[in-house]
Amino acid sequence: MIQSLPIRFQEKIRSQADCWEWTAYRKRSGYGVVKVGGSPQLAHRVVYELLVGRIPDGLTLDHLCRNRACVNPAHLEPVTARENTMRGVGPTAVNASKVVCIRGHTLDGLYRRTGYRYCKTCLAKSNKSNRALTRQEKRRWQGK
Repeated sequence: MIQSLPIRFQEKIRSQADCWEWTAYRKRSGYGVVKVGGSPQLAHRVVYELLVGRIPDGLTLDHLCRNRACVNPAHLEPVTARENTMRGVGPTAVNASKVVCIRGHTLDGLYRRTGYRYCKTCLAKSNKSNRALTRQEKRRWQGK
C-alpha cells in the first residue's frame, strides 16, 4: 500500500513492525508535518486522505497504535475529538474516568465552576465549615 503513495512521501516513511514512521520534520508533539500546496499539513492526515479518502467533517484521526509519528492508515480511525481525548492517557481522560473523589465520595454529583470539577459532598462540607468559622469570627470581634 505504501507503493501507491507519491515517491516524495515514500521517501519520508520508514516501515517498523506495523507502524509507518514519518522520518521527515515532526512537531514537538511528535506529529509528522509535510508541505502540501505550500502550506504545512499533518502527515498522517495527508497520507490517510491519499490512501483511504476524505476524513468526515467534524471528525479527527485517532492513532490506534498510540505512535504520533505513524502514518499507516490501518492505524488511524476517524473519531470525534471527545472520543479521541477519552481514549488517551492525558489528565482530561484520567479525570473524566474517575468515579470517586480523593476523599472517597462517589462523583455522581459534580459541581463544575471555572473549568474545575468539585465533589458536591466535599463542597457542601467545606461551605458548612466556612460558615461556622465566619460565625465564630463575628462573635470574637463582637466580644461575645
